Amino acid sequence: MTSTTRIVLGVVLAFLAAIGGVFVGRALLPQPQQPGAALHDVLHHKLTLDDNQQARLKVLEDRFAMQRRALELEMRAANTRLAEAIETEHGNGPKVAAAVDQSHAAMGELQKATLAHIFAMRQLLRPDQTSQFDAAVVKALTAGQG
Repeated sequence: MTSTTRIVLGVVLAFLAAIGGVFVGRALLPQPQQPGAALHDVLHHKLTLDDNQQARLKVLEDRFAMQRRALELEMRAANTRLAEAIETEHGNGPKVAAAVDQSHAAMGELQKATLAHIFAMRQLLRPDQTSQFDAAVVKALTAGQG
């Protein structure tokens, strides 16, 4: 076997071992749950919403998805402005400070819109459903703490 063949074989084996490691890791290690996934699960699977609630929830979710997309684009634009300001000033100058403020404002707007969406969803629920929903909201907000 030539040295070139050994190198190629070693690279191929290392690649296959890495791929195998990824598959084993995904199979054995728990996947981190996305923030809000538990809340989504409660709404769509545990609260047994009636048809009217489901239809109204769909309208709210569709509207919020568009709003969230727009706010996320705004955050990306703010981050781009921040990167440009850092590149221009090479320090914490007035352009950087203004760009940071714009970025924080965009993040704050997304958080406010998310809370408004959560409260709008809560308004769809019957009194017997709200305690489980509220617990899921608290859990989503405090996940990873403690």
